[in-house]
Amino acid sequence: MENWRDDLETWLAPFIAGLGHKTRGRMCPAYVAGLIGPGDRKSVQPMAERDRAVSYDQLHHFIADGVWDSAPLEAALLAEADRLVGGAEAFLVIDDTCLPKKGERSVGVAPQYASSLGKTANCQSLVSVTLASREVPVAVGLRLFLPEVWTDDPDRMARARVPEYRRAALSKPEIAIEEIDRVRDAGVRFGCVLADAGYGSGGPFRQSLSERGLAWAVGLSRRQNVYPADVGLVFPEVGRGRRRKYHLPDRVAVSAEQMLKDEKWRKVSWRRGTKGRLNCQFAAIRVRIADGYRHRMADGRVQAMPGDEEVWLIGERRATGERKYYASNLPADTCLKTLAATVKARWICEQAHQQLKEELGLDHFEGRSWTGLHRHALMTMIAYAFLQSRRLKAAGRGKKSPGTTPTTNHASRQASNPRYPGAPTAYSMPSLRKAYRSG
Repeated sequence: MENWRDDLETWLAPFIAGLGHKTRGRMCPAYVAGLIGPGDRKSVQPMAERDRAVSYDQLHHFIADGVWDSAPLEAALLAEADRLVGGAEAFLVIDDTCLPKKGERSVGVAPQYASSLGKTANCQSLVSVTLASREVPVAVGLRLFLPEVWTDDPDRMARARVPEYRRAALSKPEIAIEEIDRVRDAGVRFGCVLADAGYGSGGPFRQSLSERGLAWAVGLSRRQNVYPADVGLVFPEVGRGRRRKYHLPDRVAVSAEQMLKDEKWRKVSWRRGTKGRLNCQFAAIRVRIADGYRHRMADGRVQAMPGDEEVWLIGERRATGERKYYASNLPADTCLKTLAATVKARWICEQAHQQLKEELGLDHFEGRSWTGLHRHALMTMIAYAFLQSRRLKAAGRGKKSPGTTPTTNHASRQASNPRYPGAPTAYSMPSLRKAYRSG
């Protein structure tokens, strides 16, 4: 098999062309090769020491201070990701990942909840976007979230060289919507957006996806109030005084947990894992989420009205006794197995996060600036996409032939109520490390 370094030079041609400069065109392959190659530490100094053909100053200048635009490289990454795994069966997975940090000068670092650690820690938090199909993920976006202690301190942002257009306070769901728009504008094909409850529990996030005509399946808090799908809106009778100006629901909203309590739960197997079929108990019912405007009810309580969209409420009972809840706007005739397979497909982004950190040094960057951090993250995603292309090649699997794949439009041109094609299929793939050990 060919040497992976030679293969890398050829594969990186679209990225090098985007840099438009001979010296930068040498630094990009050197940096990506440093991330992929041997060595436990993937920060600039040890990578330069292992390479010997480039100096520390050259690599550092390229990643932290060089004057070049990352947009052409991001576009090339999206094109490659779409070539590898894009299509109607693909998922676009939204999540976030933390980079633990000491001190307080690295851009965006602050005490904040780190989901991978399960606790609050001093860290940087990146909103991640992963395109995945047939259990093969390709990371396509990593954007830093700035906590209030940063956005409320212009001097601190200036010292970390945060661009002016990035200094406004944005929530993680707002950053995610920006990233989804960037992916769609590039023409990347996918069938459904997935996200955990940190994103899915927010009504504006779900509504933004629906407004864009996207199919979605997201985590939901068990306490989220929902109404039956056939809830009606009425003008309540009043004995005296002025007639009410607004309709009120004719049913009482209950929590997602309560809504599914008496439903029929079924054992569903959604895919084959390394130790056999994976299965859990699932239940699903059509509902309207209580995320509309808020009004005072007859008993004095303030309650959110039913949202405009009828969606699926999905419950999962795990063998450990843990219960999870999800919502999805997949069509009303979607079967329970497809709903289960869809909500469970989000796990693939966690595999990508782990490999980006453990094998490619995503969390090894030692600089403090916004530009340096995002360029390092971009290089790790480029390296990851290269290794995934080699994994697919080693597995003898290219893109499906046109005759076996349903016709699909780009996600940016999907109808407002898209039909998701079905459950993903498991494939046996070689490990990420095997993709480059042959060199």
